[in-house]
Amino acid sequence: MTDLTSLTLAEAREGLANKSFTSLELTDAHLGAIEAARALNAFVMETPDQARAMARAVDAKIAKGEGGPLAGIPLGIKDLFATRDVRTTACSKILGDFVPTYESTITSQLWRDGAVMLGKLNNDEFAMGSSNETSCFGPVVNPWRRDGSNTTLVPGGSSGGSASAVAALLCMGATATDTGGSIRQPAAFTGTVGIKPTYGRCSRWGIVAFASSLDQAGPIARTVRDSAILMRSMAGHDPKDTTSADRAVPDYEAAIGKSVKGMKIGIPREYRLDGMPQEIEKLWSEGAAWLKAAGAELVDVSLPHTKYALPAYYIVAPAEASSNLARYDGVRYGLRVPGRSIGEQYENTRAEGFGAEVRRRVMIGTYVLSAGYYDAYYLRAQKVRTLIKRDFEDCFAKGVHAILTPATPSAAFGIGEKGADPVEMYLNDIFTVTVNMAGLPGIAVPAGKDTQGLPLGLQLIGRPFDEETLFSLGEVIEQAAGRFTPARWW
Repeated sequence: MTDLTSLTLAEAREGLANKSFTSLELTDAHLGAIEAARALNAFVMETPDQARAMARAVDAKIAKGEGGPLAGIPLGIKDLFATRDVRTTACSKILGDFVPTYESTITSQLWRDGAVMLGKLNNDEFAMGSSNETSCFGPVVNPWRRDGSNTTLVPGGSSGGSASAVAALLCMGATATDTGGSIRQPAAFTGTVGIKPTYGRCSRWGIVAFASSLDQAGPIARTVRDSAILMRSMAGHDPKDTTSADRAVPDYEAAIGKSVKGMKIGIPREYRLDGMPQEIEKLWSEGAAWLKAAGAELVDVSLPHTKYALPAYYIVAPAEASSNLARYDGVRYGLRVPGRSIGEQYENTRAEGFGAEVRRRVMIGTYVLSAGYYDAYYLRAQKVRTLIKRDFEDCFAKGVHAILTPATPSAAFGIGEKGADPVEMYLNDIFTVTVNMAGLPGIAVPAGKDTQGLPLGLQLIGRPFDEETLFSLGEVIEQAAGRFTPARWW
């Protein structure tokens, strides 16, 4: 029998339906893989007993013919999603050993559909980071290495644990969140597929908030089909989330393999950056050629306000973070560091509980929201955001079905290589933040490797609530590029 961890989610689903193996066997295989891969630091909490109990319960249902769409599939959950009776910390000391008494909407939908929880995955503290180096549990290690080198690389962030675990075959898929690129950038760095759905497509209820108008949950998986299968279970209207869209959830998997003939693919000239590595340029051209060969039409488009996206994002996101993180005061839950007054207790708790990057962003956010600067910064950034959204609307109004861009400006870099200059780190999100600012769907698909053998991804940006087109186009790139798995060293 094939090693069960090397199956795709779709193959495992078929094997379980045919009774080739049980969910318990599949779960045990993944638990063994997790145990052997602790050097990657992808999981911050393993839940083997719960996983086996869930697998046994699903096996009983499958035997009766009552298994759901994800029956028996073992998944990893980013530590930003509240999981009932299982520690949820957002990888921050300030949440301490917080154990929720409730389940996030997305995870409850996954369990409803029969999925099995292997444990909680590492992420940047409060999802603030592009490399998964800000977690209070330490950095996640990318399972990929440069050819002939032992340098440990970052998996990207903030969903680094999710991407690393999927790439290293520790789980069949993982939940992730994307505020400025936190699903797509780690997917590109690890040779996995990650989709950031349209804002409002997946419920945010029960997910630790970073920037509420930008955050969106989505899956990271091994293939485009696997991500479509997971997305169907994760999406849907939730009355508990006022920003959730009340729209029917399509069968995303049905879009896989659909013809892309006649589709117009926009190539935005503003994404051709000065000093962009030649291999990223080459990859982009190759991706365009693959889509053209499949019958799509390539058109040049302009997104003139792209150059303002990153600065505007780093005003809007910290401002919302400053507001959202005000609830961590050491009074109701999490860490408490006493002081002589309530004010001093707040100060002591936050100074001790928040890491450097979170403190930096909270301070930026508080500054841009303060009386003298609100109009000059925050209001202006929101106006820029409207212009960015309008750029995309103009493209789509001209009949463009999707836009093709690089996913990241480089391949994965070494742990500790970019920590000194925060702005250098922020530039990793240059191709991804526009999608969050405009509330659009975007998918990152592995499309090739750099000269050192590291995976590189391409990004497709779609019309609002048209994830199906992204899955169809993403599959064309996947078929042309093939799938990538890292050589095992851990």
